[in-house]
Amino acid sequence: MTFTFKHTKFACYCGYIVSAVINNFTPLLFIIFQTDFGITMGQLSFLITLNFGVQMTVDFLGAHFADKIGYKISVVAANIFSAAGLILMGTLPFLMNPFAGLVIAVVTYAVGSGLLEVLVSPIVEALPTDGKAASMSLLHSFYCWGHVAVVLLTTLYFSIFGTKNWTVICVIWAILPIFTALLYSQVPINSFTNEENKIPIRKLFGIKIFWVFLILMLCSGAAEQGMAQWASLFAESALGVSKTVGDLFGPCMFAITMGISRVVYGKAAAKLNLANYILTCAGLCIASYLLVSLSPNSVLSLIGCALCGFSVGVMWPGVLSLAAGRCPQGGTALFALLALAGDVGCFTGPNTAAAISEKFTIGGSALKAGLLGCVIFPVIMILCTFVLKVMKDRKEKNHE
Repeated sequence: MTFTFKHTKFACYCGYIVSAVINNFTPLLFIIFQTDFGITMGQLSFLITLNFGVQMTVDFLGAHFADKIGYKISVVAANIFSAAGLILMGTLPFLMNPFAGLVIAVVTYAVGSGLLEVLVSPIVEALPTDGKAASMSLLHSFYCWGHVAVVLLTTLYFSIFGTKNWTVICVIWAILPIFTALLYSQVPINSFTNEENKIPIRKLFGIKIFWVFLILMLCSGAAEQGMAQWASLFAESALGVSKTVGDLFGPCMFAITMGISRVVYGKAAAKLNLANYILTCAGLCIASYLLVSLSPNSVLSLIGCALCGFSVGVMWPGVLSLAAGRCPQGGTALFALLALAGDVGCFTGPNTAAAISEKFTIGGSALKAGLLGCVIFPVIMILCTFVLKVMKDRKEKNHE
């Protein structure tokens, strides 16, 4: 069989689904870990922080070694780490101290997920095709569909086979990164930029527009995860429903609308100005956060949650595409550092909401107050997008 760049793109879609599995599967097992192993809330929190911290570290290191090792070896290794971490999660807790086993599993798959975050976007950007922004948006939509799939399929598995067989689902999900690793080993992969023309990391930090993109990525991650991480709890508290129903109307609905947003932009990208579209989505994001926080009606608040998913959909892939267009010689380092900034935002958004929730309430709800505070992130994105437009206008005038 002859593999083409179409197969490369398909492998990248699978890679983003793998990332969704890595980041969203383990939280579904938290209650099981508490019941079977006596894992405390503090230890569960540590596992979340560890996963995030390892991925950020890999984001930073990936800027240095991915180009030297090569994309193909690195991305195959990323999937192998991801598969190994999932398999270890279903085995190590029974072979050693359960918490220590979970820590090792989390570190292993976090290395894989961090590498995927660094590598998959530049691989797609380097494909010999037109419509880069559309391709990037469609690529990132597969993370959303992966998020929805892991919640729905894992819930379905537990309803059929019971939670006592949770170790089997770990191995089942590991099949996906194994398949993806094999696929990546066969497909053609281009380098993102020529080595001789690549901008060194030190010089990237000296480019003013690069800092604007860093802030945009941080705010993209914060605006997205500020709502996503609290969507389940908000749905449960707003409607007074079970966790299963809350997950379906909270994080699942958020992920679905975010995926729809990325597909819609992917189809219409050629007709739209990306900077203006991000500007519009940031405005919609502000409106959605205000609707969630200030509406006295719980149904309207849930509609606001869904709108938020749609509004943030284009932000992360859109900023990556803008940055690649404005800094074409940034190479893997550009994507790695932007991914790092995005991950910092993914940590900042939920924690900002939590910190504000501890001190303020709106209509008797601390969570609504916390979510209202997250409005600051799309506001900053609007300001930064205007800065980009001004910088572009000045550059064009200087070339006249």
